[in-house]
Amino acid sequence: MSVAKGATAFYRSEHGLRSRSVSDVVLSGRVDVPEPPPRLVADWMREISVNLALEPGDVEVLPLARARMRWPDYDLCLQAANDWTRALGLSDLLTDSPLALMACRGARYHHDGAQYGSAAFCNLFLSEDQDLDLHFPLSGQRIPLRRGLVVVFDTGQPHGVIARHRNRFDEADFPPERDCAQVFLTWELPIEAPALAQALGISFDTEPSVLLEEPQIWHQGVPGAVCPHSGRWLRAA
Repeated sequence: MSVAKGATAFYRSEHGLRSRSVSDVVLSGRVDVPEPPPRLVADWMREISVNLALEPGDVEVLPLARARMRWPDYDLCLQAANDWTRALGLSDLLTDSPLALMACRGARYHHDGAQYGSAAFCNLFLSEDQDLDLHFPLSGQRIPLRRGLVVVFDTGQPHGVIARHRNRFDEADFPPERDCAQVFLTWELPIEAPALAQALGISFDTEPSVLLEEPQIWHQGVPGAVCPHSGRWLRAA
């Protein structure tokens, strides 16, 4: 297991603000999930283009309750993801974890550690291959986005969705006429669950002397931000 050098997440726990390392481990695999029915996909595309009006790099929430009514294989998707995480030794973490349906048109490099520092993400992608990769610049890992891809990673780890032939995020790679929307299910897994922390190599209470009032991510001892185009760590403004 490896841990991103110099990156620390300060997150809210039941005992107040706590510190932990930020892992660059990415657990990934592919599960067999049925293709969503055309009526449901058409509904997603309307929502993405009309109501969400997704711009290149945006990541937004789709209505899950409405989707479930038109999604006969929804439970099969949940079961496939749950079986995969259970095989990794993560027990039934997905069963009791918050779940959302998301959409993106690419994704600028970012981390989610300030808002979701107490969690790791588990994402199950539902769209077909559109020559896009999920990229983690800390480790250099690129994972082709295809239906059935499932990943687990630290919310504090910088990541983005970029064109397969590119090494950075560029809005020009996502023109309006290109069908490049990706839809995925995402779970918030509790980072303090022992099996998950062990799988990601998380160390806790790494900065006990730092007293903060709000959750945030630090890099090399100062508040950190991520360059949206390169994924490099920057000093937060």
